[in-house]
Amino acid sequence: MISAADAVWKNRAASIEANALDLEFGRNKGLSDAMMDRLLLDEARVRGIVDGLRAVAEQADPVGAVMDEWDQPTGLHIQRVRTPLGVIGVIYESRPNVTADAGALCLKAGNAVILRGGSECFHSSSAIHACLVEGLRDAGLPEDAIQLVPTRDRAAVSELLTMTDYVDVIVPRGGKGLVGLVQREARVPVFAHLEGIVHIYVDKHADPVKALNVILNAKTRRTGICGAAECLLIHKDAVDTIGQGVIRALLNAGVEVRVDENLLAIEGTTQATDTDWGCEYLDMIIAAKVVDDVDQAIAHINTYSSNHTDCVLTEDDAVADR
Repeated sequence: MISAADAVWKNRAASIEANALDLEFGRNKGLSDAMMDRLLLDEARVRGIVDGLRAVAEQADPVGAVMDEWDQPTGLHIQRVRTPLGVIGVIYESRPNVTADAGALCLKAGNAVILRGGSECFHSSSAIHACLVEGLRDAGLPEDAIQLVPTRDRAAVSELLTMTDYVDVIVPRGGKGLVGLVQREARVPVFAHLEGIVHIYVDKHADPVKALNVILNAKTRRTGICGAAECLLIHKDAVDTIGQGVIRALLNAGVEVRVDENLLAIEGTTQATDTDWGCEYLDMIIAAKVVDDVDQAIAHINTYSSNHTDCVLTEDDAVADR
């Protein structure tokens, strides 16, 4: 993967040029600003791809590592050992960096991988894949160890999902529509996570400055990723000291804030509806609600979270532990 990283950086101009074709395709398709941001490649993001490849290359080889071992009363000694899965199919949408991430991680774990990127990132993925193949060749590894489905045709996805004789597991990376399609149609086993409905609970013992910085970053840094914050839960005793300032900062940053009745007095907010709780916006929108305590926050999260990422902001260790 070191050679692949070098190739990605050496050929960055070609990748960015290929990405321009994808951006034009995305604009013509009417992609949202958030989705266009996911699709964009510039020199800084290419550097991120290179750094990611190098980070994977520097990790210890997981294959053959003993995870656990024990003796049975019969004298039988048992080990749980890491082994490759085999051939992994990765189906993803408009993030071209997934081409490098998925290819490198699968290879590092001793697997072969078949990558099927979204139609939006077709040219970008092809350019990055060519660099991965160059890295395989330099390392004396089979070039077919990382393959890319060379078509935008959606029929290729359906074909990949049913190749039980050739593919050992499918990993979908994308939105609810893609993951749901894979789960419905796959005959190959699937590793899947459906949504990223990310909650942040602001406790009454939270640090106001830290809370403001974390929440603004979590919502506005990149709205189109599954780790972006979608719901803000505020302790009733933190509304005046933290919550109002955070919500005004979000509004000033261009975020639409949909709130419960306890926060409607804040100018610029809009009334949340039942559909806002448990919604993955992937946009400059966030829901906000007041809760009585940490247990009510936990109950809300257990009801509406997708178990992807949830956060507590507090300086009270007991609340964090709870």
